[in-house]
Amino acid sequence: MSDLSTSRALRTGWILLAISLPLGVTLEALHGFKVRFYLDTSNETRRLMWTLAHAHGIGLALVHVVFGLMLRAVPETAPRNVPLTSTALILASVLLPGGFFLGGIAFYAGDPGVGIALVPVGAAALLYALFSIARQVTNARRAALSGPPTRHDRRP
Repeated sequence: MSDLSTSRALRTGWILLAISLPLGVTLEALHGFKVRFYLDTSNETRRLMWTLAHAHGIGLALVHVVFGLMLRAVPETAPRNVPLTSTALILASVLLPGGFFLGGIAFYAGDPGVGIALVPVGAAALLYALFSIARQVTNARRAALSGPPTRHDRRP
């Protein structure tokens, strides 16, 4: 597998972790200092949306790192179209946490803001990437279990 795909996945994962972790620390600080903008019951939607943004950012960062390490350590498990799968993961990593975060900036009567509309698109991109990876891992495992073809397996 190309080192470019591997380094792209690892770089994306670490950058996303470097963004999401401070967001979580900031949320903890807002909670610890009892900032009304964050903690008032009227801001429950904001608190939920920003917590979801942080959690999805951390989770997707770890998915990127694992994907990059998988490409390096077990290249036969790489999806057939690594650039498309990688792009789908990156898209999901921007749209899911970003949609949650934007949904918490401005909200209306307990409903998230319009940024939440990005979440389903990000979820679809994530599902595509994960199914693509899972399919190839399953195919690689099947191929490894069946072993190399013998002369009896060949057709005349």
